[in-house]
Amino acid sequence: MRYAKRGPLRFTSHRDFARAFERALRRAGVPMAYSQGFTPHPKISYASAAPTGVASEAEYLEIGLREAVDPAALRGALDAALSPGLDVLDAVVATGGSLADRIEASHWRIELPEVDAAVLQKAVAAFSAADEVLVERMTKQGRRTFDARAAVIAVDVITPAETPSGVPAVPCAILELVVRQVTPAVRPDDVLSGLRVVADLEPPVSPRVTRLAQGTLTAQDAIADPLEADRDGATIDGH
Repeated sequence: MRYAKRGPLRFTSHRDFARAFERALRRAGVPMAYSQGFTPHPKISYASAAPTGVASEAEYLEIGLREAVDPAALRGALDAALSPGLDVLDAVVATGGSLADRIEASHWRIELPEVDAAVLQKAVAAFSAADEVLVERMTKQGRRTFDARAAVIAVDVITPAETPSGVPAVPCAILELVVRQVTPAVRPDDVLSGLRVVADLEPPVSPRVTRLAQGTLTAQDAIADPLEADRDGATIDGH
């Protein structure tokens, strides 16, 4: 399944979404399959969930069922059972292979209010020209230093016709990224940290981040829909 986190619901943590989704499964009467053992859990697997506070049009999960159901009817029932802003967009019957294996990269859009596009362009040029951009982030294993540059496949600056707030007098630059899935994961805030390292770019207003797509990489470094193979019976190989 593909689902979206929109508007204020982008602040829903992954744990809170998981609880809401399990409640939606029960309300929708979905014939879930459960794990074995003393505390059975519904068979749900999430693929590369977006960080809290980040909007997304391309979150993915897979569920195990006791019996076959119509994907379109299942999508509609679950979407109706979830709060507006947590929206189930697509569902297919899996034909084999792991969903996680089909997530190789993500496409992100970062809106930067009060940042001039020309200033952002200079920072992006410095970032792109660097062989390595080391940034720090606190992880579950403690503070780590890693390269934010190597995972970035493409980075572009877009100047919108108007600002997202609808106030043309306020500049707003937009950064679009395609980032390869690596360990540790390179997130949009890591790339912004990298821009601060190479060009001292410090956005005065908190950025608004949206994941637009995630999936396998084609030979042209485009991102292919990870559910497409299940729709047409093809084999996803990223090329």
